Amino acid sequence: MNNSMKFNLSLIFNKDALTTLGEAYGWTIFITVCALIIGIILGTLIAVCKVIPKTNTFTKVLDKVASTYVAIFRGTPLTVQLFIFSYIIFTGVIIFNRLVTPYMIAAVGFGLNSAAYVSEIFRAGILSVDKGQMEAGRALGLSYGRTMMSIVLPQAAKNIIPPLGNEAITLVKDTSVAYIIGVTEFFTAIKSIASSTYNVITPYIFSAVVYFVTVLIMTLCLNKLEKRLRRSDAR
Repeated sequence: MNNSMKFNLSLIFNKDALTTLGEAYGWTIFITVCALIIGIILGTLIAVCKVIPKTNTFTKVLDKVASTYVAIFRGTPLTVQLFIFSYIIFTGVIIFNRLVTPYMIAAVGFGLNSAAYVSEIFRAGILSVDKGQMEAGRALGLSYGRTMMSIVLPQAAKNIIPPLGNEAITLVKDTSVAYIIGVTEFFTAIKSIASSTYNVITPYIFSAVVYFVTVLIMTLCLNKLEKRLRRSDAR
């Protein structure tokens, strides 16, 4: 059998390979977490801008800006966005006396891209909440913003956990394209081992197992969170 098709775990389970893969996996998780945080914060703001009543010029402009943002980031490939961020927008940019690294660019790039999708998830979640909730809050003397933050968004959060979980899972797997801007994430490290050992089957099977276990753990955590939120509804 061709050596490249032989399954040999010693190619993975040695000090150098495990060190490289551990560091790369850490960057994968770092980029995913940062991107998800950016996506949730920015996506929530965009969703609110799109659902608020268009009663004046300011709110109408906010809606147009939010809609344009979503259209651009959903309508262009992620790889193109990463290229633009890395080689046009953040080229030579220094923040806090440090040059912006490809890992920071990847986290921001994935986060801004994710925000476009998260905003639609939140928008659907907000619209799924009965309009009477907003009316009740306003009747109690709460401002629109306070009602949205204290009453509507907490209820919407219960409806968006499954799709938001899907977005998080997609982010984990999408980080594999970050190599195009010089980021050594998990899959890039796997490809490096495969090319240096002339063995493709072992590294790629190992990567599939790692991604599967990561997604499985995330799924279990999300299911547990969803059940806890559902239990609070039954009280």
